[in-house]
Amino acid sequence: MKIKNTIIDSQRIEQRVKELAAQISEDYKDIREPLIIVGILKGSFIFMADLCRYLTMPHVGDLMSVSSYGNASKRSGNVRIIMDARENQEGRDVLIVEDILDSGHTLDYLIKNFKSRYTKSVKTVVLARKPNELAFPVEIDYVGFDIPSVWVVGYGLDYAERYRTLPYIAELDPEER
Repeated sequence: MKIKNTIIDSQRIEQRVKELAAQISEDYKDIREPLIIVGILKGSFIFMADLCRYLTMPHVGDLMSVSSYGNASKRSGNVRIIMDARENQEGRDVLIVEDILDSGHTLDYLIKNFKSRYTKSVKTVVLARKPNELAFPVEIDYVGFDIPSVWVVGYGLDYAERYRTLPYIAELDPEER
């Protein structure tokens, strides 16, 4: 394994996830129907699981899989839904859970897509944001961490399906790619 350095250790991640969950729980404390939390696979599954464990208001979890890379490491410019969420979102509050925000292309697409489903509201929570890479003006409601523009792995983030289960977020050595 070629990790260059740890960017966010597991204790900081746990603390920040608890803080995000407290903020989200407060913001949605008066909702009538459970909040629909939609995790974007595969990267968000660890973050979403931990976040859901700390939420104190009613919620249901759902998953969705999209692709914006195709078979290459560079974005194709197209977002494709591979597996759609199963919960009916019409008239409901939806929280999209993403692992990382770099260009903003995928999240911009998802926000528009969910709004077209006649949701009551659509908000977003992102574990890690690369502010220097944003190409789309995407509004994020809850941000875990701002990170540098490097390839990161761990806590759900991967390179070629490897390193997802590291309990921290680290920079992958460029020689590894």
